[in-house]
Formats: sequence, structure tokens, C-alpha cells
Amino acid sequence: MVEVVVFAVAGAACLVGAVGVVLSRNPVHAALMLVMTLFGIAVLFVALQAHFIAAVQVIVYAGAIVVLFLFVIMLLGVDRAAELSLGALPAQRWTAA
Repeated sequence: MVEVVVFAVAGAACLVGAVGVVLSRNPVHAALMLVMTLFGIAVLFVALQAHFIAAVQVIVYAGAIVVLFLFVIMLLGVDRAAELSLGALPAQRWTAA
């Protein structure tokens, strides 16, 4: 009975995280949803008595790969692209004239 509950909760976390990755407009939120999906998969590995693969899943994928994704997102500045405005500066027209 406990195995069924663990499987259902981990499967739901994987599905919610995967849908969140696809539907999220913010790349940082999408990366965090990917972490949730990868942790859910690690819980499924633990439920299957594959503890080493679960540890590798958490350390390599949820740890290193997602941190690499976050570094790339932060260095590219994708999350701040919507904040940039293309309008004229207040004194730009007077300076140009």
C-alpha cells in the first residue's frame, strides 16, 4: 500500500514538473520545474530499489546539469529581456535636436 502511494506521489510530481517545464514562460522557473521532475524520477528509482541510480540521478542530473542550465540562463540574461525598454530617454530628443 505504501509503495502505491509513493509511486502515485512521485508520478504526479514528475507530471506536474514536466508540464511546468513546457508551459513556464520564465526560464528560471522552467529549470526549477526540471529539478522537480528529476527528483520525482529519483524517488521512483528508490521505489524500485535502485538506490545507486537514484543517487546518481540527484547528484549528476538534478545537481550538476540543472546548475549548468541556471548558469547559462543567468549569464545570457534571458530573464531580464522583458524588462528592457526600447523607448526614448527623457532628454534624448532635446539632445538630438
